[in-house]
Amino acid sequence: MAPPKLHVLFCLFCCLPQVHPFHRQDPPPFDFRSPAWFHKIQAVMSAASSGASKIPKGNGSYPVGSTDLMFGYTNESVFLRLYYPSEDQERLDTVWIPNKEYFFGLSKFLGTPHFIGKFLNFLYGSMKTPASWNSPLRTGEKYPLIVFSHGLGGFRTIYSAIGIGLASYGFIVAAVEHRDGSASATHNLICMCHRDGSASATYYFDDQMAAKTDNKSWLYLKMLKQEEEERVRKEQVRQRAKECSQALSAILDIAYGNPKENILDSDFDLEKLKGAIDGDKIAVIGHSFGGATVIQTLSEDQRFKCGIALDPWMYPVSEELHSKIFQPLFFINSAQFQSSKAIEKMKKFYQPGKERKMITIRGSVHQNFADFTFVTGKIIGNKLTLKGEIDSGVAMDLINKASLAFLQKHLGLQKDFNQWDYLVEGNDKNLIPGPPSNVVSQSLALQHSSGLHPQN
Repeated sequence: MAPPKLHVLFCLFCCLPQVHPFHRQDPPPFDFRSPAWFHKIQAVMSAASSGASKIPKGNGSYPVGSTDLMFGYTNESVFLRLYYPSEDQERLDTVWIPNKEYFFGLSKFLGTPHFIGKFLNFLYGSMKTPASWNSPLRTGEKYPLIVFSHGLGGFRTIYSAIGIGLASYGFIVAAVEHRDGSASATHNLICMCHRDGSASATYYFDDQMAAKTDNKSWLYLKMLKQEEEERVRKEQVRQRAKECSQALSAILDIAYGNPKENILDSDFDLEKLKGAIDGDKIAVIGHSFGGATVIQTLSEDQRFKCGIALDPWMYPVSEELHSKIFQPLFFINSAQFQSSKAIEKMKKFYQPGKERKMITIRGSVHQNFADFTFVTGKIIGNKLTLKGEIDSGVAMDLINKASLAFLQKHLGLQKDFNQWDYLVEGNDKNLIPGPPSNVVSQSLALQHSSGLHPQN
């Protein structure tokens, strides 16, 4: 019998919805009347409890800590998860997905029964990541800063393998939870419209009293009519870029000695961030819709010295942006996600005098960039494209090391990350220099059959 479809939920956390939204004519994602459903649940529980796949520890020399920060009230407050070099080497106790409402938001996103959210929370609600929760920041040096943008349907915690990996090499990583005004639901539109929303769920506090009593105001999903999609997606990517800049400003304020209050109940000492960030060494990284956000952010905020777009969803990227980005830009693609049209859009950013790089990870899929590739067994993960042909740990190692080499060069770091410069050029058995070869072949075949010529 085929492996269960329930893990499709995890795919949708990571960004598939923006490319393949459900329509009224589509079949429901799950058939709860099927007698095979209980066998599917049994298979999922087996995969979840096997312990065979875990989010990896970072390979660098720094222990990693993690905390959540929220600055301000209302849904316009800055909300992020911070990964950082830590003094604590023992506790690896950061909860991966910290609130059951995130699972409820996802089940609502798919139009599935409420109990699916409860079921997922039961399976994964207590899962930990290898970072020390609220551990003190390791002081004594200035760290480069990365602002990270999640994919559509994701939220701040689900790229911890990247955040922890980079922090273990001496970076502070601020993973933003996007709140682009699209996270409320209109149930009667669920069959007629695209699902919309940058995060499957997010929350804020109305005021100081609400924060003190932990009275969260949750935002879930809003629906998007098909004819509105292009306009709204472009508005969202601009809002996301604004949120990245706001997160950067908030963190730099603290680093420069301007106190801010973290309104979350946290033992993390914000004072230790004072003087701990090098304001000249700042980058932005993001996956899928977050990759599009990287491009938009670079065009608007020159404080970001370079950017890395991980398998970016190019649909929301405006055509004119290629002439507005002067910072170095690095595309790291999976082998199966990008279309020839998307690749051509990326290539427009290759202009004289501008630093551009592109590599593709052989045997990888779009979800190899997010944590979900590590939390399922091999059979289920491959069947539902949470895993590619390449080992998930090998793929993540390539992502992080290629990123480190690129960051060293363009942030002027005095590290040894240049030992992985060859990865930036695609010189590895698991890499392809440039775009996916199958996309190139398809594009060339189409051009040949239509009498067109390739454009560089």
